Amino acid sequence: MFRKFITCLILSFSLSYAFAAMMPADSSRNDKNDKNDYAKITKKATLERQGVFTVYESEKKWYLEIPDTLLNRYFLTVTRLIASPVGFPMYGGEKLNEQTIYFEKGNADRLFLRSVDYRQDAPEEDAIYGALLKSQQEPIIAALDIKGTNQEKNSYLVEVTDLFRKDNSVLSLASKIKSDNKLGSLADDRSFIIDMRTFPINLEVQTTKTYSTSSPSVAVGAQTFTVNTSMVLLPKVPMQKRLADPRIGYFANRFTHFADDKPRSETYQLIQRFRLEPKEEDMARYKRGEKVDPKKQIVYYIDPATPKKWRPYLIAGINDWNKAFEQAGFKNAIVGREWPESDTTMSLEDARFSVIRYFASEKSNAYGPRIVDPRSGEIIESHVGWYHNVMKLLQQWFMVQVGPLDKRAQKMDLDDEVMGELIRFVSSHEVGHGLGLRHNMGASSQTPVEKLRDREWLERHGHTVSIMDYARFNYVAQPEDNVGLAGIYPRIGMYDKWAIQWGYQYLPQFKDAYHEHDFLVKQLTDSLKRNPKLWFGGEGKGEDPRSQSEDLGDDAVLASTYGLKNLRRVIDNLVDWTATPNDDYTNLKNMHKAVRSQFNRYLYHVLKNIGSRYVTEKVRGDEGAVYAEVPKARVKAAVKYVNDNVFTPPMWLYPADIRQYLGNDDGKEILDQQQQMLNMLLSPGMMHNLYQKSLTDKDVYPLEEHLEDLAAGVWTALDYGKEANAYKRSQQRYFLEKMDVLINGSRTDGKNEIITQAQRSDVALYVSAFLPALQQRIQQLAMKAKSPLDKQHFRQAIEEIKRIQERKDK
Repeated sequence: MFRKFITCLILSFSLSYAFAAMMPADSSRNDKNDKNDYAKITKKATLERQGVFTVYESEKKWYLEIPDTLLNRYFLTVTRLIASPVGFPMYGGEKLNEQTIYFEKGNADRLFLRSVDYRQDAPEEDAIYGALLKSQQEPIIAALDIKGTNQEKNSYLVEVTDLFRKDNSVLSLASKIKSDNKLGSLADDRSFIIDMRTFPINLEVQTTKTYSTSSPSVAVGAQTFTVNTSMVLLPKVPMQKRLADPRIGYFANRFTHFADDKPRSETYQLIQRFRLEPKEEDMARYKRGEKVDPKKQIVYYIDPATPKKWRPYLIAGINDWNKAFEQAGFKNAIVGREWPESDTTMSLEDARFSVIRYFASEKSNAYGPRIVDPRSGEIIESHVGWYHNVMKLLQQWFMVQVGPLDKRAQKMDLDDEVMGELIRFVSSHEVGHGLGLRHNMGASSQTPVEKLRDREWLERHGHTVSIMDYARFNYVAQPEDNVGLAGIYPRIGMYDKWAIQWGYQYLPQFKDAYHEHDFLVKQLTDSLKRNPKLWFGGEGKGEDPRSQSEDLGDDAVLASTYGLKNLRRVIDNLVDWTATPNDDYTNLKNMHKAVRSQFNRYLYHVLKNIGSRYVTEKVRGDEGAVYAEVPKARVKAAVKYVNDNVFTPPMWLYPADIRQYLGNDDGKEILDQQQQMLNMLLSPGMMHNLYQKSLTDKDVYPLEEHLEDLAAGVWTALDYGKEANAYKRSQQRYFLEKMDVLINGSRTDGKNEIITQAQRSDVALYVSAFLPALQQRIQQLAMKAKSPLDKQHFRQAIEEIKRIQERKDK
């Protein structure tokens, strides 16, 4: 609930009474002791504007006339860049600060400006509500002298020149942005208000701010910014909260709830969403299940700085969300529009308008933040940031992942229609964030890998159940599958439609979020039972291998194996596909790097299955375990994948027709990756993890089998060719170094040893018991070796094992 509500009522009554007492017949004076300069200041004003506040500019100073009805009302303030210095890492339209504030009558004829940190609430009718108010003293950001009062309007006149012109924690750059970019003090003589406009529910203030800087890249020691601060009046009655559920992915604000009938406080999260409600005349139709237009449509505008040819595709990506809102009972819920450049009353920085902003940036990125009412989670507006070079990233993904499937991907400059369709799906993804949806990196795991090769199935369902996953293109499909565009591009899927339904359905039958919550929990439980593919896998930052970015399918090993087949086809054609007139092979170099990165993605998708667990959020009543081990067969297959594609040197990544143009140190890349894999798979932590799992779980990958499988991949005959054999010998020597560390610990100098976790447990015993079998394997390799160099290498390896064992015995 709005925790200032009771206080506001009391203040409103008392202030109304006070005005009657304090206002004299002559409105220029309160009494002979109280100065009232209202008439004097407003009479000299050269500018007067009416809106949520009345704005005056008088004798080069700026004033706000604030009616008493707006005291203790919440305002959301958002400060954004309009223009930034060259080289600054932020661009016009990006957010610099966001705060919730309110004005209140202070002492000594002043108005206080307070900042709000909404973290706790309680029912107003409960006794504990009074205690809560007393424990939430909010900081005074500014104390503004009242210059005059207006009896007819019941309003206060305050000067705000320095409030907006100078530096403060609410209406200027956030302190972290200043510290991160080495900005110092504000230069008073080079900072000023440009303009101040007022509208029915908001105030817009443009300022120029100049800061000193210690950044070595700035020669003149100062940086100047043009910024806009929006001060938007929040609804008097907040939208009803909707409490978050960990089984569905919404951005959410955390808060603590107190109540008289609860023996302890409870922590909740309220989801972020736009206010979407049926019109009063359509309420009955909505309750009957008919689709109706919302009372207020969600509108996204396109920045006029956006190249015209891309605007229709950005708009299409916005409008695609209507199919999801229809599942929540609303038609025409969201629309994309071009910015009305002829309307001078509108500003791109105005915090009432949601906009896709276009940044002239070398960054290859896009993002979708929101501005939110902290009391309710209501999204007031959303600014999607679109960096120009996101198209560079799209072209690279398209060629690397889809080149063998689609001829249109086999060139550096994509046709406008193709690039437009790629822009469209990224637009949908970022607008999804603007609507409140988090990433669902587990969505793609709900599609069986073999279905990714089924053209008919893909045309019906798409290759992932959510546009909010990082499942860029269908890299699993093979050329012979003849999969069309419908099976290659991501699109809004069943999870997205369900998530919008859950978050945006209108439920007026419940008096508050707490009564509504039980219904929503059961609704989600029942839906997941009927359709487990609606699983929310989170951001992909945990241990669950099903939830990863950039992956596809329910089997990482199989999906990555198919991906490598296509990647080999890309390598075979890369010189031709990257050719452009007068190119100096920069294209080839960049695209080869992109291929290498894709190779690494496949590898790490597989690796996450080793030593990890499946983690599924549950509530009481859900079936199944929260934590479950990855099956042994899948872990074993993952180790084999590493053996086949890393410990078998991947020379195919560096063919002669590419190497002759690049001059890369291919050997270092191969050796570094092989050592990295051994560091990971034979680390004390990994070994201890596998050992611990074997003590408590049944279908697990035993430690001794892990050692045997790795040895089978590393210790093979040296018949790969001269160059590859050198890499193989190096990895075999490094393998023995890892054996030594696991058994004997590592030395930081000649005396002090570091005791590893493996040594404290039984891991060292397992590794010691494994060495005789390894020694026997190497002896057999030595007998079969053909070259003197290989024979010598294997003999030295046997001697090294003896030294490791001797050191252990000592």
